[in-house]
Amino acid sequence: MRAIPFRRRLTFIALLLCSLFAGCTGIFLQPDRITHYPERSFGTPVEDRWITSADGTKLHALFMPTSTTPKATILYLHGNAENLTTHAHLVSWLPPQGYQVLALDYRGYGTSEGIQTIDDVHQDAEAALAWLVAQPREKTGPIIVYGQSLGGSIATYLVARSLLRSKVSALIIDSAFSSYRRIAREKLSLFWLTWPFQWPFSFLVSDQYAAEDQIARISPIPLLIMHGDMDGIVDVSHAQRLYAAAREPKQLWIVAGGQHINATFHPDIRLRFLDFLQKSVSQPVTPPTP
Repeated sequence: MRAIPFRRRLTFIALLLCSLFAGCTGIFLQPDRITHYPERSFGTPVEDRWITSADGTKLHALFMPTSTTPKATILYLHGNAENLTTHAHLVSWLPPQGYQVLALDYRGYGTSEGIQTIDDVHQDAEAALAWLVAQPREKTGPIIVYGQSLGGSIATYLVARSLLRSKVSALIIDSAFSSYRRIAREKLSLFWLTWPFQWPFSFLVSDQYAAEDQIARISPIPLLIMHGDMDGIVDVSHAQRLYAAAREPKQLWIVAGGQHINATFHPDIRLRFLDFLQKSVSQPVTPPTP
């Protein structure tokens, strides 16, 4: 049997990796429609909401109201895998503290319609913010955007670029990556088959929405960056890069022993988190430049 020429083998690997990274979808967006942890109770009332994205796609969200007038409403943008039935419990502790939550499932996730792409999930986040802004102010109070992991990168671009950014009182990101291209390169380096291609093939990944290129535009909106120093999914160096690129007012909390998206599992961080929220909604913010 004649050996396959090296050039043809290289071409095959290139085509394989190109298909893997086409549109960044396969590596960054990993939704499912399974109800995870059906026995789990959120411990707070939860209501379904439906939001229409700009192209007409119907998006499912969970609304967690407060029992009294809310101090603020938090738009929660979750990470890249599964759906809200996995992630929503991470913010269900907030309504009893006086902060109601709107938690969005991007298209293709859970019961939301559509097929996910990087461009479209950013469009979906914009639609969720617009839905909140359209509600009576007395029903929402100030609006805070909170994103974890992929959701942190989406949240950063949203608050940096949205025409509604002046309606946002604070941005909180937890375990976010600074660059789509950088995190793709890091993941390629972990597998022997893709290690040799980590640099050339990472450039197939678009950095159009890279948080590190947008985060300076968040100012003067208060910014909080949280990241665990033991995060095995997104290295803490991403938080440090984001903080370096951001402008004041900004805070960086490196959580000792913290893992991926578990900063608020730590009681001391949870107390500081609530203090940050309170200060963010009580201090007026100079409207940012559109």
